[in-house]
Amino acid sequence: MRAVVQRVRGAEVRVDDAIVGAIDGVGLCVLVGVGRDDTKVEAAAIADKLWRVRIFDDEDGRMNLAAADLDAPVLLISQFTLYGDTSRGRRPSWAAAAAADHAAALIDELTSELRALGAEVATGRFGADMQVALTNDGPVTLLLDV
Repeated sequence: MRAVVQRVRGAEVRVDDAIVGAIDGVGLCVLVGVGRDDTKVEAAAIADKLWRVRIFDDEDGRMNLAAADLDAPVLLISQFTLYGDTSRGRRPSWAAAAAADHAAALIDELTSELRALGAEVATGRFGADMQVALTNDGPVTLLLDV
């Protein structure tokens, strides 16, 4: 699994002009891609990493706090294009991305794992044409692979 993690001060995802998922205030907006060989093991590992990665500032302005420390919400959005490979030209290959049914199941698993850890999780809609709006805080953006 791959994730682009952004520290935000609010984010929302829309489908057909309707908000389907949103978080207010300090939190994480996470774009997640599922690889064809990923399993529930990777979903659990990335959930733990997302919840515990120290990406928020402490009282001294150092990134020492995690979403878990602040009970910060997470907006989780599936994005298969994170597995696009352009190493052989200009047209991306999606060969490394999971099939839709496998990916949907693991996105659901990731959502459940985060909630089990105590996270408030909002989501996009799997497979939909989504528009994402966010206020990146910092900006702080990380790439996570498991």
